[in-house]
Amino acid sequence: MSTPDIQAVKDYLMKLQDRICAELETEDGEARFIEDAWQREQGGGGRTRVLTEGAVFEQAGVNFSEVFGAQMPASATAHRPELAGRNFRAMGVSLVIHPRNPYVPTSHANVRFFIAEKEGEAPIWWFGGGFDLTPYYPFEDDVIHWHRVSRDACAPFGKDVYPKYKKWCDEYFFLKHRNETRGVGGLFFDDLNEWGFEKSFAFMRSVGDHYLQAYRPIVSRRKDTDYGSRERDFQLYRRGRYVEFNLVFDRGTLFGLQTGGRTESILMSLPPLVRWQYNYQPEPGSAEAELYEQYLKPRDWLGNA
Repeated sequence: MSTPDIQAVKDYLMKLQDRICAELETEDGEARFIEDAWQREQGGGGRTRVLTEGAVFEQAGVNFSEVFGAQMPASATAHRPELAGRNFRAMGVSLVIHPRNPYVPTSHANVRFFIAEKEGEAPIWWFGGGFDLTPYYPFEDDVIHWHRVSRDACAPFGKDVYPKYKKWCDEYFFLKHRNETRGVGGLFFDDLNEWGFEKSFAFMRSVGDHYLQAYRPIVSRRKDTDYGSRERDFQLYRRGRYVEFNLVFDRGTLFGLQTGGRTESILMSLPPLVRWQYNYQPEPGSAEAELYEQYLKPRDWLGNA
């Protein structure tokens, strides 16, 4: 298995953060990201970039982080016990975009690299990441576009890759206590190293590079759609699902907190405004009911297309 080029991964991730921030600023047309560079006492640091109160994006966070330490946290060793007793280095770009207009979906993306080492033994390393879409008032054309780009990101690596990682995304971003998916899915992969470093790194880059191709056209189409208080209230209610997932299930949130990461950067994924309502039930036949009935369950969005 080829030796990992850690510096090449870091260089790509930092440039990816720059590129995504620049394009989102262009799409917003008004607000700019502020950067908060930070150092981690136990080793490492990062660049947290947050855009707030934009014309299009109510809040957008795009983080780069690189952390290292003497031992892996429980969230990592729980499903990889062979990592116990190894030092680690982890780096990645993670982003969550919360648009202002309820007709523009929330989106999330993450690409990351881990390596765990122990003297006298071969290093254990892998890539992970993906992207997923969380609409409030979905349009089927948008969802199909999102999944076509997801498939395009995977296509050079084999016909089985998109179905495998699409299924993993549906299963991972699932709120068990609600019996619903967080949104309409996309891609999720983890522990990727069986292809060797070069091909695995190329796949991670393909996922990172396709995120804006998947998301920005949807934003452009929907950002000027008229909406009222009903749509806004429903958006804020559904944002609560994002909070529930990130605080209860998300492996990345747990890893960050358990490794002593920077709390403000880890929790920048949470929406700026949110509301909960006891036992909410959508009105039968409404657009809100359609979200539950047609979109918050795994579907084959591409069929034979």
